[in-house]
Parts: sequence; C-alpha cells; structure tokens
Amino acid sequence: MTVSIFLGALLGPMALGVPIAFALILSGVALMLYLGLFDAQIVAQNVLNGADSFPLMAVPFFLLAGEVMNTGGLSRRIVALAMAMVGHIRGGLGFVAIFAACILSSLSGSAVADAAALGALLLPMMLKSGHDPARAGGLIASASIIGPIIPPSIGFILFGVVGGVSITKLFLAGIFPGLMIAAALSITWLIVARKEQFELPPRQSGRLRLRAFVDSLWALFLPVIIIVGLKFGVFTPTEAGVIAAVYSLFVSMVVYRELAPAQLFHVFVSAAKIGAVVMFLVACAAVSAWLITVADVPGALAALLEPLMGNQTALLIAIMVLIVIVGTAMDMTPTILIMTPVLMPVIKQAGIDPVYFGVLFIINNSIGLITPPVGTVLNVICGVSKLSMENLMKGVMPFLFAELVVLFLLVLFPELVTVPVSWFGR
Repeated sequence: MTVSIFLGALLGPMALGVPIAFALILSGVALMLYLGLFDAQIVAQNVLNGADSFPLMAVPFFLLAGEVMNTGGLSRRIVALAMAMVGHIRGGLGFVAIFAACILSSLSGSAVADAAALGALLLPMMLKSGHDPARAGGLIASASIIGPIIPPSIGFILFGVVGGVSITKLFLAGIFPGLMIAAALSITWLIVARKEQFELPPRQSGRLRLRAFVDSLWALFLPVIIIVGLKFGVFTPTEAGVIAAVYSLFVSMVVYRELAPAQLFHVFVSAAKIGAVVMFLVACAAVSAWLITVADVPGALAALLEPLMGNQTALLIAIMVLIVIVGTAMDMTPTILIMTPVLMPVIKQAGIDPVYFGVLFIINNSIGLITPPVGTVLNVICGVSKLSMENLMKGVMPFLFAELVVLFLLVLFPELVTVPVSWFGR
C-alpha cells in the first residue's frame, strides 16, 4: 500500500503537468499523511537540508564550465582537432563526432551541453557532405550521452551525494565504460555508413594536424588536470568543478580571447538557470527520500525482488530493465533522485558493489536521454537539425541498440568496470 501511495502521488501530478520538483514534494506529503507524520516544518527542513551539501556545489561549477567552453571556443577547437585527425577517412565525420564527444565529455560532464555543441558544429557539415540527416543526427545524439559517463559527470555527482558513494571512485570507474560505448558507436557507424554515398573531406597535412593539436592543447589539458588531481587526492570533485570553471574562463578570455567581458553576464545567467533547476530538484527530492526511508519502501521492493536476491546478475538485469522503462518517461536528474534512495538499500543487501552499480545506473539513465517521449538530447538535436522526432528515432535506433549491448556486457562482466578502477587505484 505504501508503494502504491508513493507512486500514485508522484506519477498522478506529473501526468497532470505538475513540475517534477513539486510532484516530489507532493509524494512526500502524501506518505506523511498516510503514516500520520505530517509536519510542515519537517518538509521545509528536508528541502533546506537537501540543497545544503558541499559535494553538490560541483554541479553549478561544472555547468558553468560547460557554458564557458561552448561560448569561449574550447568546444570548437576540440571538433577541429578531431576533424584534422580522422575527418578524411570513410565516414570520417561520424568518427569526428564520436572522438569529439569523448573529449568534450571530459570537459563538461553534461550530455545536453555536448549535444548542443556537436549538433551546432558538426551536423551542418555532415549534411553538406551528403550524410543521411536522421542517421547523422542519431549518431550525434548517441555520442553526446557519453558526457555523463566519462568524468567529470554531473550524473555521478548526484548519484554519489544521494547514494552516499565516493564520487571520486565513480569518476574513475566511468572512464573505461565510456570508451567502450565510443568503440561500440564507432563499429556501428562503420557498418551503417557503408550504405551511404557522401563526399569525403580532404586529408589534412601533418602541419595542419600539428597546428590543430597545438591550438586545442589548452582545452585538452583540462581533463588531464581533473583526472590526475582526483587520482592523487590533490582536490575533491567539488574543487575540481571550481578548477574547471576558473580554468575555462581563463583560457576563453585570456588565451583564446573569444569570450568578451560583455558576454560574461549571459554565460553566468544561462549556467545559473540550469543549475537552479537541478538544485531545486535535489532539494525537493530530499523530502520524498526521507519519507522513502521512514516508510521502508526499499524493504517492500526488496521483498518483491526476494526471488532474485541470490543471483546478482539476474537482479541487475531486472533493475536495468526497470530503469530503461522509467528512462523513457522521466529525465535523468529526477530518475537519479527518485530511484537511488529506493534501490541502494537493495543493492547493498544483495552484496553488489555500489560503485559498480552506480556506473550501470548512470549509463542506463544516459541511454534514457535518447529514448522518447522525454529524450532530452533528442529534443536538442531536433531543435538544431529541424528533424521530426519520428525521423530522428529511426536514425538513432542502431546506435541505441549498440549502447544497450554495452550495458548488457557490463552487467554480465563486472570486471570491465572493477578492474580498470584498480588500475587507477582506489
């Protein structure tokens, strides 16, 4: 009964168009009334405590870094470097998108920011070369979701805060799975691109490649600073967000000089708007998270999953299928905030490594960004390309299937996550 009340109070208002943040509070209040615990002060206190978190301060700083990179020329130079290196091979523009997505993901941590940058810079070039619009848009959308997987990742920060898991370990654990997804997309693109007739960009000379590399060196240096600093404990993930924001501002304004002081206000306001939405969601989710614990919703879920508790692989497959279904109807941030407090007790009870589960969980949520009807990244690409959602979905399907295969392999072979983490050191 408790689970039914929680889901009804959450999904009902959402179906009526109530913003998710307020639906989260309503679901918490409904549980409080059912349990006879209603107190407005408890609601207010949980909202305030939900946002009062030092690790969460990394989110607005990484969002600011992403806005600065797109405006200040860092993203454009990364795409130019990818063009110089692999643009001339058959299907090269597709490989440029994947290569650039991997580098951009190590800068911003946001799939939406990467999709906006790649869509604006690469999609017109791919269409001009003769690529199928739907397939080109599908590839860029699918490559963009590497953003929340390769560190730094806003998704990992939220999961780490809500689930009580080391954000540094999550960051390091996401590197190899992110590269696996990039490899799967490359293989899929190699197969589907053979059917197309398109014009190949000219091969860049060694001198031009070197120039592109030197020009992008300042941008490439940022992920090195973040990964090395986290591995050796020089700074925390929150401090890494500050470093990313300050570094990108310095490079954009002093080195590249593409970000004028007059543009700063617009950049800060844009980042603040996105950050405010995320932080308000986190604050409101704290109410329902507290009630989920008090009402022992995880215990009820564990009882339902009791037949699978002895088989970690079967349990993970069932949970991954559930998250895929949820991801089709809910965006990444609310899914993390709602599902994490429900699933983490079950995961710990089953003896599954929380870091390993966190990687699977964020990959699955990232895939949800390219599944309709919500599909935030799909909507971004539709806006850039002027394609209909129906046509874009046809183009994204082969790449979506490839990413689901990678997720399935990671469920079957946990070593693909745990062993690379040991290379970086726990």
